[in-house]
Amino acid sequence: MSHVIAISNEKGGVAKTTTTLSLGAALAEMGYKVLVVDLDPQANLTLALGMEPGSAVVTSSHILIESAPLMSARHSTEIENLDLIPAQASIENAEQFLPVRTNYTVGLKRALDNAAPLPYDFVLFDCPPFLGAITINALSAAELLLIPTQAEYFSAYALRNMMGMIRRVRQENNPNLGYRILVTMLDRRNRTHRNIQEQLQNTFGEGLFKTVIEVDTKLRESPIAGVPITHYKPAARGSQQYRELAQELIEYVKEKDQQAA
Repeated sequence: MSHVIAISNEKGGVAKTTTTLSLGAALAEMGYKVLVVDLDPQANLTLALGMEPGSAVVTSSHILIESAPLMSARHSTEIENLDLIPAQASIENAEQFLPVRTNYTVGLKRALDNAAPLPYDFVLFDCPPFLGAITINALSAAELLLIPTQAEYFSAYALRNMMGMIRRVRQENNPNLGYRILVTMLDRRNRTHRNIQEQLQNTFGEGLFKTVIEVDTKLRESPIAGVPITHYKPAARGSQQYRELAQELIEYVKEKDQQAA
């Protein structure tokens, strides 16, 4: 059984793509089969894995808009156990075309179901920085929403809309959608960062991952190199923290599996 996780926050610049890439690579490093799916018109995940957007014949855009089979869009990467479904700018058209269709919110879920059983332990959706039709599709297909957020006011404030979106998706078609918030780009020397992190902890409690991703310049450099940080600088702080996040995620899904059994 594949565990499907959406990585989303309507606030841009909070390390959504970095988290998708680095978490996916950390899971792959541990021997899990991982598929990362780029759903962002900017195609930064595609670029970060060394693939030129627009070079693929079939992309996530074709899956969402034209109902192309999920597996027809997958590409292997240089990272063992890590495959990619790339994006191109045309996926932005989904925001216009999908809402006029019946049951448009479950296109991605249908694609996953039609491809079952998937040869992956984890499927990670890298969502665009807006809460439109694409993101709703990802949340409708996912069992867990991972919300990266900086310990800054505007990023934390955006969590209000994310909570509203979770309630909407649960009511409409995915009642079992869970969520976990991941604090990213934390500077422990910054008092404001520390204060907001504490406020997030007090507000969300167990809804917050224990793992925190701190500021690390190597995280910014690795996409330029076309590989995840775990391969670019294996001993870097960012590599270690994303490995810790991967372990915490594995414990989360194991606990959920036991509860469902």
